[in-house]
Amino acid sequence: MSDKQEQSSNIMKITRVWPARLRCTMFILTVITLLAAGTIILKQKIIQSQLKNTRNLIVDFIGNHGFELQDILISGRIRTQTQEIDKALNLKRGDNFLNIDTAQIKQTLENLPWVRDVTVKRSFFPNILQINIQEKDVLALWQLNQQFYPLDYNGYVIEAEYTPDSPIMLIVGEEAPEHLINLLETIRQIDASYLPRLKAAVYVSKRRWNLIFNDINKGVTVKLPAENFTSALTKLINLDKTSAILKRKLTILDLRLPNKTIVKMRKGGSIIKNQNKNHAL
Repeated sequence: MSDKQEQSSNIMKITRVWPARLRCTMFILTVITLLAAGTIILKQKIIQSQLKNTRNLIVDFIGNHGFELQDILISGRIRTQTQEIDKALNLKRGDNFLNIDTAQIKQTLENLPWVRDVTVKRSFFPNILQINIQEKDVLALWQLNQQFYPLDYNGYVIEAEYTPDSPIMLIVGEEAPEHLINLLETIRQIDASYLPRLKAAVYVSKRRWNLIFNDINKGVTVKLPAENFTSALTKLINLDKTSAILKRKLTILDLRLPNKTIVKMRKGGSIIKNQNKNHAL
């Protein structure tokens, strides 16, 4: 074999061997890296565990030498029963004051039906746990299948017994709570002064509202359309401002047709009024 052929053969052998050696080297380096990382993580976990155990020993020692829970002061509670709070807290005098998890207490109490927000504070010397509770306000009473459920200001059912101590808005109909906030916000944007005059709202066939203003028994029932009820509400409020229509002796004010207002008088009969520029009845 000539010198040129031998040299060419050696180059080809080197070319074939080099990728295999590189892959082998990379594999070894990867294994070493993973082993090193695993060792570091393991050591960190061991150190963290040791630190946690040491902390617990120190907290237990201090807690048993002058840092016992002496009292719990609760403010803001009205409808929430003390038995519910006691069960949720699961604390007693003499418990380690430093071991009390205030974040967990806050979360647990906020799961109670009437509780909206909780503030928990530790007060040292004396070792007192101060808990301030903000309860939910009732926006309306929802009637469904002859049952009544209180609704909060987000339109959610409060899963608790409730007896109104003053007149409150009545909501009737399946799926009414899910659409209530949108209805009230629409009225508020048009004219918020009409919200206190709304005594009841009936969600009909899960598509549209009948509103009762002024008096739940003798008031005016306003029938709104399923689509574009904002325009109908705007028309209603404009009519009332110009002709005090909600103070008239009416039983029904039907606004479901865009170009007509159908009015039923209290003593029977009906009037159909075309709505052009003149809204006076």
